[in-house]
Amino acid sequence: MGLARSGQAAARLLAARGEHVRAVDSGHPDGAAGLEGVGVEVFLDTDGLAQLEGTRTVVKSPGVPREAAVIAAALERGIEVTGEMELAWRALPNRFVAVTGTNGKTTTVELLGHLYRTAGEPVAVAGNVGTALSELVGEVEPDTTVVCETSSFQLEDTVAFAPECAVFLNLAPDHLDRHGDLEHYLAAKLRIFANQGNDDVAVYNADDPFAAGADLGGCARRVAFCAGAAPDCEVAVAEGTVFYDGEPLLAVSELGLFGEHNVANAMAAAAAALAMGIDRDAVRAGLRSFAGVPHRLEPVAEREGVRFVNDSKATNVASATVGIRAFEGGVHAILGGSEKDEPFAPLVDPIEECAVACWLVGATSERMARELAPVVEAGVELHRCAGLEDAVRSAAAAARPGEVVLLSPACASFDAFESYERRGDRFREIVAELG
Repeated sequence: MGLARSGQAAARLLAARGEHVRAVDSGHPDGAAGLEGVGVEVFLDTDGLAQLEGTRTVVKSPGVPREAAVIAAALERGIEVTGEMELAWRALPNRFVAVTGTNGKTTTVELLGHLYRTAGEPVAVAGNVGTALSELVGEVEPDTTVVCETSSFQLEDTVAFAPECAVFLNLAPDHLDRHGDLEHYLAAKLRIFANQGNDDVAVYNADDPFAAGADLGGCARRVAFCAGAAPDCEVAVAEGTVFYDGEPLLAVSELGLFGEHNVANAMAAAAAALAMGIDRDAVRAGLRSFAGVPHRLEPVAEREGVRFVNDSKATNVASATVGIRAFEGGVHAILGGSEKDEPFAPLVDPIEECAVACWLVGATSERMARELAPVVEAGVELHRCAGLEDAVRSAAAAARPGEVVLLSPACASFDAFESYERRGDRFREIVAELG
């Protein structure tokens, strides 16, 4: 059910194993019709209820809510409902390092992949970062470690998923339109630990109040990372140095990433890699040489002393807060997009601290203007813009040498773009057109 990237990959995996597969979607996703060529029955423009007859298992794409009529009907009839990630994990014999959290997942996953490659260890990076896990089945050697980004949508559909190493980065309000409240959102995230055994590793952020105060679940060995010289943290940062097991690993200034949030991401990746047996020298070298990921505080250009930075992956308030605070001041923040029912008031403090102007776009712009109104008294200008191009060009015209034009929307992109990636790509294109 659901034939975007992960749904199509799951259908192909099952068909290759000789299963009778019905692929269902309420729309017409690109590539879905092509599944017929591998022996899959394809049903488009349907809710899937008719296809439940004779069905043993429903494999649900993460974008399909459990409240969808077809899922509710399947559960009522006692039909097994599972997720694409669970399916792929069952089919892969590989060791797994899984990463979840509200913010920093993609950076941490890609950094972990980089640390493995630096050490000369076979690794495949997949999950919520671009490659569906099901695409790896039959394509990677058994000794390859799979590093996967796991969203709350994927985790809530797990049954037995038990990665050898699970990483919990942080929690902040997000996807409350899907999960209902923070308690249910946290519960979905903590499923990453639920089935781990005594030989597994659970890495968590001891500075995060939700992680530190929660029963993580499972039976894995706990490995904490934190700021300060806390004795319970195997990886910690103090006095400008990242420490591992009480010994210096490298100076924070040597990290290839910038921003305090990326120090935490680096500690999480180091803790996981070291716990999984990656050599300390390789971890150190990898932390120095990793330069980041597209759409997350990605430097795009510098024109007449003004920097342009693409942080399109900041699709919630907590992530945008981190993006804005990555700069000491002079920020022209481009904010807005589609609604996620998240309050914007927490942006007021970081905007007052670091921004000179905000350029508001998209479906949320009117509500943002109301909720961010207090920043005007602090001297920060608020501008309503017709769209992304208008915002970029207006911010570029207003910015002075030494300032930053930052796309860090705090919202999803679906009011104007099919994905945050396409939004970030368009930002790059507009900047290039500035000449």
